[in-house]
Amino acid sequence: MTARDISTWIEAARLRTLPLAMSSIITGSALARFDGTFNWCVFMPALLTAVFLQILSNLANDYGDAVKGTDNTGRIGPSRAVQSGAITPAQMKKGIAFTAFAAVFTGIWLVREGLDSLPLVDYIVFLFLGLASVIAALTYTLGKKPYGYSGFGDIAVFLFFGLIGVLGTYFLHRHELSLEAALMAAVIGLFSMGVLNLNNMRDMENDRRCGKITIAVKLGMAGAKTYHLFLIISGLLGATVFTALHFKSVGQLAIFLIFPVFIRDVHAVSKIKDHRELDPFLKKLALSTFIFSILFGIGLVWHL
Repeated sequence: MTARDISTWIEAARLRTLPLAMSSIITGSALARFDGTFNWCVFMPALLTAVFLQILSNLANDYGDAVKGTDNTGRIGPSRAVQSGAITPAQMKKGIAFTAFAAVFTGIWLVREGLDSLPLVDYIVFLFLGLASVIAALTYTLGKKPYGYSGFGDIAVFLFFGLIGVLGTYFLHRHELSLEAALMAAVIGLFSMGVLNLNNMRDMENDRRCGKITIAVKLGMAGAKTYHLFLIISGLLGATVFTALHFKSVGQLAIFLIFPVFIRDVHAVSKIKDHRELDPFLKKLALSTFIFSILFGIGLVWHL
């Protein structure tokens, strides 16, 4: 494999989306540390599994949108590998299979480390969640009835990036669940939905023509902007409520350093007329969410 081939695969993996995938793991682990338990042997495979699942989703989306014709000259976002011919459909299928195997391998490692000594039912539940995660990553755009084409992508993102990502990580560290972890899982889920909504707002005209009916397509540009505002402000309010209810150290105020960035970008999105101008805000929101999770984690361990 040449350097150019490697570069092509790196582009297809869409590295700018990976910080968002890691945010749920960092948040769930920080909450577990806040409550007195942290296991590096859970954190590392959890992080790897989240990254592989995100890459799997990206590769599957690249292939799925290409074969369905949604990726075409009318699409505004960055050029996709299969649609551009940089990677053949057959090669992409192999890449998808390899990444799925990697996600399953690290997922089994994670379950083995996180559920050691727990009842068999816990293993079954997490193996089911792992399988569901792989299936969800594949079927967003693949298959006869991909859920991403029917407006269910937002729900899936909230579940897998938010509830399952944060709460699952928390449980694997502590072997229990908590309401505060559920609140922060919702926060990360809302921010993640915001990233998907920006993507769908950017591509809504081409998606509508190709029969990809996302929430943004259903709402129209004005409605999608209001929806986006709701998602981000709700996430910020959720984080504020958590801090107010569980305040133990001034370090927890660190998350408020990133709030102005969220608000600035939401305001900027509300003023955009040209769909093409939305693309940079996907990366900005993904990075803002990642920085938020880092600051959140730092704040929680500050007093320890």
